[in-house]
Amino acid sequence: MRWFELTVFATESSQEMVAHYLTELGAGGVSIEESWSPDKPRDTSLGQWYDKPLNDIPAGYAYIKGYFSEDADMEHLVGEMNELLKGLPEFDYDAGDFNTSFAEVDEEDWAHAWKKYFKPIAVSERLTIKPTWEDYEARPDELIIELDPGMAFGTGTHPTTALCLRTLEGAIHEGDNVIDVGTGSGILAIGAIKLGANRVLALDLDPVAVSSATENVKLNGLGERIEVRLSDLLGVLQDGERTSSAEGGVTPPVDLVVANILAEIILLFIGDVYDVLKPGGIYIASGIYKNKEDDVASALLAAGFEIIERVRQDDWIAFVSGKPKGEDE
Repeated sequence: MRWFELTVFATESSQEMVAHYLTELGAGGVSIEESWSPDKPRDTSLGQWYDKPLNDIPAGYAYIKGYFSEDADMEHLVGEMNELLKGLPEFDYDAGDFNTSFAEVDEEDWAHAWKKYFKPIAVSERLTIKPTWEDYEARPDELIIELDPGMAFGTGTHPTTALCLRTLEGAIHEGDNVIDVGTGSGILAIGAIKLGANRVLALDLDPVAVSSATENVKLNGLGERIEVRLSDLLGVLQDGERTSSAEGGVTPPVDLVVANILAEIILLFIGDVYDVLKPGGIYIASGIYKNKEDDVASALLAAGFEIIERVRQDDWIAFVSGKPKGEDE
């Protein structure tokens, strides 16, 4: 099968928004290649193995690529993307000196070739992400997440995902029931179970992500403890009584909600998160670039949350917030 590859050259700070736009335009998958140079720091505090080669991408910029079916009208999509990029300053993002282009590629060229750069990576003191095609001998106390991201492209190497996993490690309590909003490849749902959660309901509005997450859940032998659904949080609330037909499925209110998505999207459903949490429940929100920190903080407080902690990596922030224990549902 052949695909069209739409490439956007833009600032790293705008890459999450660009990736979101590509998905909204109908991309079946998104990949991101950031600049790497001898003077760019690489975090090796947890023994991370970097096999990514140096490249000539200008510092602070990235190539964000979306993949579209061979019957897509690429000239029209490029025009739409250019208009969206021009409008980014309205959302306090700057794509810099951006440009867009497209080319026709074989599926093999984009769906598998990138795998040579994805190696086992320690993302916290206990959690290590291991691609299924790599051999790796785990330590006795190491928790391994087997992963084949496929077209969902969630490998855990981006700061927002790593922030979520590290924060989950300190927030999960044995036996917690969890909802993962925007699950992508399912990495956070799997990590939550590995860290002691009882069950997870993993939600995504992208059918490609739902398929990828379902396969990764099976790879980790967690099909009975993680349910992956094509839905959003509002859909779960509107379902009313049960969120799952399976015995023992996750039913709101839950102990913890985690969301690793764009700040603009996070701002849309903070009230819904509040409604599905138990009193004393925890909300971890990541995917927040520094220019949206104050907006998210204000919205969390306005909804009734208490901000417990802000965890940072590079220019990204993850909020850990709590629903007051005195609240009644």
